[in-house]
Amino acid sequence: MTENQARMNQLLEKLEALSNRQEMFLKEINELRGEISNLKASEVQEVLPEQPEVEPVKTVQEIIAEIRGGNDTAIKQTVPPKVMETPKYSSVQTQKPPKVSFNLEKFIGENLINKIGIAITVIGVAIGAKYSIDHQLISPLTRILLGYLMGFGLLGVGLKLKKNYESYSAVLVSGAMAIMYFITYFAYSFYQLMPQAMVFALMVIITVFTVVAALKYNRQVIAHIGLVGAYAVPFLLSDGSGNVKILYSYMAIINIGILVISFIKYWKSLYYASFLLTWLIYFSWYNLNYRADDHFGLALTFLTIFFLLFYATFLAYKLRKNEKFGTEDIFLLLANSFIFYGIGYSILDNHEIWKQFIGIYTIGNALIHLIVCAIIYRKKLADRNLFYFVLGLGLVFITIAIPVQLDGNWVTLLWIGETALLFWIGRTKNNPAYEILSYPLMLLSFLSIQQDWATGYQNSTYIQSSEITPLLNINFLTSMLFIAAFWFMTVLNQDRNYTSPLFARKRLMKIVSFSIPAIFLYALYFSFRMEINSWFHQLYSHSEIVINKEGQNPPDFYYNSDLLKFKTICISIYSMLFFSLLSMVNIKKIRNQQLGFINLSLNMMVIGVFLIQDLFILSQLRESYLTQELSQYYQRGILNIGIRYISLTFFALTLVTTYKYIRQEFLKINYERNFDLLLHLSALWVLSAELINWMNIAGSDQSYKLGLSILWGVYALFLISVGIWKKKKHLRIAAIVLFAVTLTKLFTYDISHLDTISKTIVLVILGILLLTISFLYNKYKHIISD
Repeated sequence: MTENQARMNQLLEKLEALSNRQEMFLKEINELRGEISNLKASEVQEVLPEQPEVEPVKTVQEIIAEIRGGNDTAIKQTVPPKVMETPKYSSVQTQKPPKVSFNLEKFIGENLINKIGIAITVIGVAIGAKYSIDHQLISPLTRILLGYLMGFGLLGVGLKLKKNYESYSAVLVSGAMAIMYFITYFAYSFYQLMPQAMVFALMVIITVFTVVAALKYNRQVIAHIGLVGAYAVPFLLSDGSGNVKILYSYMAIINIGILVISFIKYWKSLYYASFLLTWLIYFSWYNLNYRADDHFGLALTFLTIFFLLFYATFLAYKLRKNEKFGTEDIFLLLANSFIFYGIGYSILDNHEIWKQFIGIYTIGNALIHLIVCAIIYRKKLADRNLFYFVLGLGLVFITIAIPVQLDGNWVTLLWIGETALLFWIGRTKNNPAYEILSYPLMLLSFLSIQQDWATGYQNSTYIQSSEITPLLNINFLTSMLFIAAFWFMTVLNQDRNYTSPLFARKRLMKIVSFSIPAIFLYALYFSFRMEINSWFHQLYSHSEIVINKEGQNPPDFYYNSDLLKFKTICISIYSMLFFSLLSMVNIKKIRNQQLGFINLSLNMMVIGVFLIQDLFILSQLRESYLTQELSQYYQRGILNIGIRYISLTFFALTLVTTYKYIRQEFLKINYERNFDLLLHLSALWVLSAELINWMNIAGSDQSYKLGLSILWGVYALFLISVGIWKKKKHLRIAAIVLFAVTLTKLFTYDISHLDTISKTIVLVILGILLLTISFLYNKYKHIISD
């Protein structure tokens, strides 16, 4: 009941928040409609009818109050009220605006010709200036003065015509601004007629005037011709002696003007053109003329300036107008960020000293985005899609910085920490963007720790100088922190108080709910397994001995091969212990059906590995103990025999936990018959191995013949007895099959290799066993038939 109440309170809080947002949107919509109606009234002189009255309905807040007050009727009968539809406005006298036919002659005469004319004028002035320069017709000072005179003349004519011919005037003013730009540029860059401070002051004045003119006329053409058009001037008339520093300063001033215009108007074509030209010019220069010794500081400085200007230009209008964040905006932000990062990375990477600071440079990129993100969030300046995207950019650069600056385990540690933090924020703050960002980082972290294991433990295995201390090494510490992070996310994923904001995506949630605990258990299992494997391999490499026999070259190298056999058995013991403990935890605490099936399959797998592989390796350890090969160098002690019974103890534990599993109701399966067969097969297999083990220790050479046949016959009798007692037909059938195998072995293999006394003993024993089985079938035939 308490859990239901908590869930109800959580849902009511969400409902209340949505209601507040709905009221805010309705208020804004009504204000916009009011403004539109006023504008229509002023144009067509119509009086719009008042909105019809709508019968009052209960608000969402009133419904919530009734529910929290315990009003059952409100809970059962209340239907969420429909959003009040604002009636459409209709005019009293509907007048369709007159159709305006497109007049091609008017368009060419009033719009196209003046733009072509100003372009031709600017080109003509440029060509004339070029010709006069090449032929030394006039002095440099005169050239500059004539240029300014031409610019001011166009400007004066444009301003004079503004009142009656605004469109034509705008074109003239924009052309005048372009001329002012390149004349000032030439005065400093080619002729050194002005000091640097004066040039920058003039550039700022021209830019300010161009911005004011563009805004005053409300014409993009002024901004295009006056600002973006100015980009082309240094390249059209350049003789190759231009100063890169001045060129980029010139471009930066132009971009500042665009930033100001964008803050107010955000003329997208202007922004696109400036963005494309700036980065095209910069990349072309970097690709063709950049020299690290001469241009390193200059390149980084202007790269940063251009990036920040375009970043600010993009954000200015978005934040001021709260415009919706779209696909083209994503492209622009990504392009600007990765052009900046890519060229900066190349600049640093090609520098002998600064290449080691690439990681810090990447972190700097992340900080820029995170600072912007924090400002947007704190001031609530834009829609949340822009906020999440900028935040995502910051996190992407943090993620990139980790492998760029660091090596090995630090990459995994930082990635997994970032993953856990994002997942926690996404769940506790009910924010889907954070949770989605955590998913690819989970995969990166998982792949990273795989690489850490492969490199760290492999080096300690094959390189003696890089050996590690068991459990006290950076690899194991990394594994533990990785496990802790995924355990935290597993617990959070199971916490019903923090449901995923992506719960509607059922397929995704199934994958996530499976993957997080699966990675946690995988890492937990392999972190200890890697330690066991690494420790034994180090012992094996240290066991190397060199034996020089007389007259032999090169000498013989030997290793203690028993250590690798002990390694395999210890890993098997660890696996049986791990999966048995996991079984107990799931049975007692978790009771998860999916985990139960996986765990049950793993239990079956380790049981099979023990019977097929480990019993054979244990027999090899026994043979090593019995033969005492290289015992003068390596100890062949009782542990070669004792390890057998340690492993059998854990094998029995695995069988017990498997039996408990199949009896659990939450699994909803009935595997008792299968388990009976597995249990008796395992018991017979282990007893056979034990018989061979002790007969070999005793020195008997008949272990595979006489002893096994008798053992199998006795066990078949045991199965028959149990099958009759427990009324289990499958055990009785298994006993008959076992007896058939035993008799086949007896007559095809045993008898040909046994002496007369042995043959007599085994035949008599098996005969007695068969008679006993027949007697049991006859005595208890009523039970068997029932």
